[in-house]
Amino acid sequence: MAAVLFAWGANSYGQLGVGHKEDVLIPQSLKDVSCKCEDIKSITGGGGHSAVITGAGELCVCGHNKEGQLGLNHTEDVVHFTLCTALSGFHVKEVACGWDFTIILVGTGLVLSCGSNAFGQLGVPQISGPCLTPQKIESLKEKVVDIAAGLRHALAATESGLVLQWGTGMASRAKRANQGKTLPLFLSAKEPCEVTGLEDVKVKRVTASSYHSVSLTDEGHLYVWGSNKHGQLVSEEIFLAEPKKIDTRFFSHEKIGAVWSGWTHLVAQTETGKVFTWGRADYGQLGRPTVVPDGQEASTASEQRLELLCNVPISVPCLNGASQIACGSEHNLAVVGDSCFSWGWNEHGMCGDGTEANVQVPKPVKALGFAKQILIGCGAGHSMALCQTSC
Repeated sequence: MAAVLFAWGANSYGQLGVGHKEDVLIPQSLKDVSCKCEDIKSITGGGGHSAVITGAGELCVCGHNKEGQLGLNHTEDVVHFTLCTALSGFHVKEVACGWDFTIILVGTGLVLSCGSNAFGQLGVPQISGPCLTPQKIESLKEKVVDIAAGLRHALAATESGLVLQWGTGMASRAKRANQGKTLPLFLSAKEPCEVTGLEDVKVKRVTASSYHSVSLTDEGHLYVWGSNKHGQLVSEEIFLAEPKKIDTRFFSHEKIGAVWSGWTHLVAQTETGKVFTWGRADYGQLGRPTVVPDGQEASTASEQRLELLCNVPISVPCLNGASQIACGSEHNLAVVGDSCFSWGWNEHGMCGDGTEANVQVPKPVKALGFAKQILIGCGAGHSMALCQTSC
């Protein structure tokens, strides 16, 4: 059995690591990876770049590098996975890729960042321009246990359960929605700032999107804040300036075990394995019907029901028991059994079915049908899977 890394989807910057910059509509195996595939323990991506972590704590990167987001001390795009030597001496535990920046958590609980700092998303306000090698975020004093990167903001959860946010990516929407009101400092901070409104809970995981943030507490509850333009925060408000708990009744009163976020949709899995989706649905990113079935009268009531179908978490039974889930900006991957499923936005072939037509419900990626999936990961518009093959 051999471990092989496959990649497909958008590839304008070489983010698939396949050696060229053409989109790939069907999963393609990588021939040139600077680390052994069997050593890969984590896969993720950002706006146009990709990152994998090995069991030895090494970080390998490829793709868009105009802002230095690959941490390689230059700004040329890279079309093959390349070792980030600037991190030698650190054991990389987790990496989060934003639109054009990267946040890195190392084993000691330190956090480093590189790439664009145009919105303060690196958490190092003393640096004005882009950062070409990872810099420590000195103001994070407490040990960090989880990180997340959105479009232009980032999050960290600390060992004691605090959440810190930085990057001004959500600030303009916050100001428009709350004219004349004083906004919490964390919405416009250029260095880590505590997210207020979570004082009574202990957060263990965080995730970030284009304009919203999510945290998961140790008691299995979800708190959300930011833009609610697509109903992704399960609220009547257009923008939530402070965290709001999503009522457990939406999840059959079960505790949440994991949560993922696209740019405008969310996916959560309960501790019993049920998977729920909600938020924006126009690319099929919820993986479930969001239209009134044929034969039903499209009355005003059903139109409201239509909106509710997107704006509240609803389970997607075919994903129950998924062992892994990953969200791109508007598409998703999941491992159910030994199969890799994809659904949602497919304009660049990121669903891997050989077409560019959006995929409305989760479907197995046929090109990977011969292999057992070990790990999956997504960037904004691309997909990756580490597979065990018999060859």
